[in-house]
Amino acid sequence: MNIMTVIQAGELLRDAGLKRTPQRAAVLDYLARAGTHPTADEVFAAVNRRLPRASRATVYNALRALREAGLIQEVRFDAAVARYEVNLMPHHHFICRVCGGFEDVAAADVQPRVRLKDGYQVEGCELTVRGVCATCGERGQPRRARQRV
Repeated sequence: MNIMTVIQAGELLRDAGLKRTPQRAAVLDYLARAGTHPTADEVFAAVNRRLPRASRATVYNALRALREAGLIQEVRFDAAVARYEVNLMPHHHFICRVCGGFEDVAAADVQPRVRLKDGYQVEGCELTVRGVCATCGERGQPRRARQRV
């Protein structure tokens, strides 16, 4: 887990050309500590517990500004709601079909082979691996997904 200090958050914001606001720093800090891929609503709830005067619009605008500055990534699985993460390293995602949980998979662990027609230039690859997570596999009995991704 990547724990970010207030000083680091401020430096990241400054280096990205963004004004350091308590809301932006709180969003960055929460995403660094979360270890998951929270939705905008989940980020808002967490930030609002810390900064009760932070409005939903302010947190959503902070997410947009941080994404546009390249400090966080927005991830969408299928047509589901957007989720956010601070992991900017090339990586893929695993989604459990039983519990709906998801986690990062190092790019080095999955090497997709992509062959395209002449003239295409691949600039990136995002792979979603689906299956049953270790926890659900140990339970043995498939259950309906609790959380849709």
